[in-house]
Amino acid sequence: MQAEEQDDPVPVDVAVLAGLIGSSPAGIAVFDTELRYLYVNTALERLNGLPAAAHLGRTVAEVLPEVDIRLDVMRQVLADGRPREITTTGQTWADSVMTRRFWRGACHRLEAGERPLGLVVIIQEVTATHDERAELLRARSYLTLLDNAAVSVGTTLDLETTCQELADFVVPVMADVAVVEMIREDDGHDRREPPPGAMRLRRAGVAAVPELADEIARFGGPGTDIDYQEDASVPRCLAADAPVIENLWGDEQIGRAAPTPERVAAYRSNGLHSVVVVPLTARGHPLGALSLLRAGDSPPFTEGLDVVVARTLAGRAAVDVDHANRYAHEHHVARELQRSLLSEPRVPNPGIEIASLYLPAGEGAVVGGDWFDAIPLKGGRHMKVMGDVMGHGVEAAVAMSNYRSMLRIMADDDQPPHRVLERLDRAVEQSGLDRAATCLVAVVDRRRGVCEVASAGHPPPVFLDPGAAGARVARLPVGPPLGTGFGGYRTTVVPCGPGTVLFMYTDGLVERRGEDIDVSIARLAQLTMPPSGRLQDLLDEIVDRFADTAEDDIAVLVSRSRVY
Repeated sequence: MQAEEQDDPVPVDVAVLAGLIGSSPAGIAVFDTELRYLYVNTALERLNGLPAAAHLGRTVAEVLPEVDIRLDVMRQVLADGRPREITTTGQTWADSVMTRRFWRGACHRLEAGERPLGLVVIIQEVTATHDERAELLRARSYLTLLDNAAVSVGTTLDLETTCQELADFVVPVMADVAVVEMIREDDGHDRREPPPGAMRLRRAGVAAVPELADEIARFGGPGTDIDYQEDASVPRCLAADAPVIENLWGDEQIGRAAPTPERVAAYRSNGLHSVVVVPLTARGHPLGALSLLRAGDSPPFTEGLDVVVARTLAGRAAVDVDHANRYAHEHHVARELQRSLLSEPRVPNPGIEIASLYLPAGEGAVVGGDWFDAIPLKGGRHMKVMGDVMGHGVEAAVAMSNYRSMLRIMADDDQPPHRVLERLDRAVEQSGLDRAATCLVAVVDRRRGVCEVASAGHPPPVFLDPGAAGARVARLPVGPPLGTGFGGYRTTVVPCGPGTVLFMYTDGLVERRGEDIDVSIARLAQLTMPPSGRLQDLLDEIVDRFADTAEDDIAVLVSRSRVY
């Protein structure tokens, strides 16, 4: 193709070049020493989307303003004559579905003797190769992501923690924003109803890249209820139990992904342009959804690798979420059962003061089988009981109820503590109850000023005498736990006059990892009554001194005979 005639003759025979390279499948351009086009072949016309005439006499920047050309490299080739390769990126006038294209070029100097006449640049598009390489790198990063998921998501049995771990895990490797939302279950609390035709989910985890974090937080963090219309992407994902991809090019598409018109505007202002929603499903039941969103220069989600990895991650996380859900349900049931059974013990008679406390080891701990009771006996005496069923959960709480019921029946026979424990041990063995328990039985006789005590594997009681500088830790033989069938319990008589506080507790109060239990119990000898003399103040002191380091539930029962 001939260049247009110019005032100064061009010392390059373009016609000869055209005959040699005009039909080449590679794009070829010839530039003068000012880096203006002298010639382009047919292949380059197609690559650039412009006819040859639109190139000639103009620079690359004038012809292709959205292409990042390496002019510095081209000038170096003109200066020293050494061929070089360049990589350029951008967009030409040719139609393309790619948001960014890549080209590889080889630059050679045209010369007459040592005089530079211009440049020949041979260009090939490598967008596909570049995309394949990027896809391979992304696949490798996703495989690493999947390998790390097992140790990063589901580290606890707390539902909210698990959901937040999932959201944090996928940002920024897979998405600029991640949201985990759970299907609301009826928890017995009165709540406002969602609008007609809307699906309400509880947001349980949110993560975003730093530049979007503040804006995303405005629309609700974990614990927020979100109402979706039925045609939104999240309800459609849950209804079909399948991934949903939305490329948010227009308000209609954004409206299908966003729950409210306000959120549509926010998506647009923050540059959110692509979303994939995958279901969290376990044991055939939908639990919620993971939504991944991309913004700005991040590539849109595709049906291939993105969805496969997102669904794999969601499937693995759903198992952890299901475990956390089931744990939370069992924990709630066990806690409510224990709370209903572990009510404030009744006062045996007006001459007795009683106070008690129960402290779970923490919100994440499974409820235990601690229990206490106070039972009136004949002759003005009364029995106090402290027990601890081995194990945790609903079964432990149910076993606790059985133990307490059987012991109340046996207390009516007015037997000494060791006889009560022996009968209870046999009854447990015969009943088939498969949960052993420790138990401390104390019978206080105010008239005689004594306390008869027997232990089935339980820590000893402590006595705080009026005006004493410390406490007495009772020394008594300890029999095997109940439910073992071994028996062999003995009663010990301990002084307990009017005003003396009987202090009974479960091992959660004193048991500490790495410390001998006898050392921990001996520390209780330092207890003294508070200046107020109130039992409740004594319990408050116990909480201050022991609760922070406790690793198990704590139950405490304190009582004393009034001084008249």
